[in-house]
Amino acid sequence: MQARTYLMCPPEHFTAEYVINPWLATGDPVDPGLAMRQWQALRDTYRALGHRVELIDPVPGLPDMVFAANGATVIGGAVLGARSRHCQRAAEGPAFLSWFRGHGYGPVHEPRLVNEGEGDIIYTGSVLLAGHGFRTDADIRGDLDVAFGLPVVSLRLVDPRYYHLDTALAVLGDGVAAYYPAAFDDAGRAALASEFDELIEAKDEDAEELGLNAVSDGYHVVLPAQAPALAGQLAARGFEPVPVDMSEFRKAGGGPKCCTLELRGRGK
Repeated sequence: MQARTYLMCPPEHFTAEYVINPWLATGDPVDPGLAMRQWQALRDTYRALGHRVELIDPVPGLPDMVFAANGATVIGGAVLGARSRHCQRAAEGPAFLSWFRGHGYGPVHEPRLVNEGEGDIIYTGSVLLAGHGFRTDADIRGDLDVAFGLPVVSLRLVDPRYYHLDTALAVLGDGVAAYYPAAFDDAGRAALASEFDELIEAKDEDAEELGLNAVSDGYHVVLPAQAPALAGQLAARGFEPVPVDMSEFRKAGGGPKCCTLELRGRGK
């Protein structure tokens, strides 16, 4: 296990007030007090596991800014900013870029195409997995090459419930990932089989609880408490599941990973 640094945004303005994914279509109201307690428990879980948590101030009028994973991608101190598909979230990208510029990161790259940060861009340690089909542009490879110069594997998502790559795939450690096969097309499943030595298949019920929206440090896997079968699968393969209740955030299609942006490399 390696200590990580994460960026999080308190859910001071979090609501489910517009519909930009199937989870929001239910219209379930958010309990602001419970959402704050669940977010604080996630933050405290990371700290208890030995990780560092940085905070970005929430901006009024941006209820989804709590989903910090969508704010950027950071590798080796270099930053590729995010550009949202939906106008309701358009101001989040510039807010996150301002934070990075003020905290010693660089180079900081403005996005040319639409990308929703680590929601659709997953770093395996050597390769970038780039999801597309609902939010991020399929041609994002060019922006990624300029920012990071790393190999890119493109993965098409086909189920609107799993609109971001981080709702359907979790990299757990070297050569190991958990995923929901039905979220990908045939080419995507074949690419993942080539990229990983072992793929753990999440059951339907755990995927529907966004159990794959998880954060791994290579040993501990922080995942929604509502995905117990997946937790059991992970434990059987030598990982330590760390369940957290993120039920208020699932109402908006989010979980632990959505609330967590990993900061890799420089900063002050």
